[in-house]
Amino acid sequence: MLDRWTMPLAQGPLNRLAARLARRRIRPDQVTLWAFLVGMLALPLLILEWYLPALVVILLNRLGDGLDGALARMTGQESDAGGFLDIGLDFVFYAAVVLGFALADPEANALAAAFLLFAFIGTGTSFLAFAIMATRHGLERPRFQQKAFYYLHGLTEGTETVLAFVLFCLFPTHFALLATLFAMACLVTTATRLWGGYRTLVALRSPGQE
Repeated sequence: MLDRWTMPLAQGPLNRLAARLARRRIRPDQVTLWAFLVGMLALPLLILEWYLPALVVILLNRLGDGLDGALARMTGQESDAGGFLDIGLDFVFYAAVVLGFALADPEANALAAAFLLFAFIGTGTSFLAFAIMATRHGLERPRFQQKAFYYLHGLTEGTETVLAFVLFCLFPTHFALLATLFAMACLVTTATRLWGGYRTLVALRSPGQE
């Protein structure tokens, strides 16, 4: 929901950082992998209940996630392979953060973490499934041209997920409540994406097609 405002604001700083990386001949896929490996440090840090260091690596991961795309566009290295790697590693990272909180305090957090992972399955699959159909039908990306995949809107998008992770780390004793609330918002996103995607594809169906 907030990505339509935050993403344009982030492009200027990301482009400046990308220009520095381009001068050093750093490739977008290298940034993607670096961001993923740094982000995965959140898992052991969360297990150890080192929440502020975990927050730092989470934010560095998200910085890298925006930077790789900016670098790819600047250097003309955009590719389906890069987009695939980026989104695939993103979902692994998201799950790792939630798992970290579950393992930090299983008794208090495990059920809420499982509920949030359940909700992430819905948002992720509805997002990717529609992206496949959008590519098949040649649908455009009117607001998020910088995305490698068709970006179907929802109540919870990238910005909301980052904010949720920040709150989890700042208020870890309230993880169960915060995760449950965010999971419910993710389920709303899943429902609206499924309905919106279905209606969009029905409208594209030829008159004689079942």
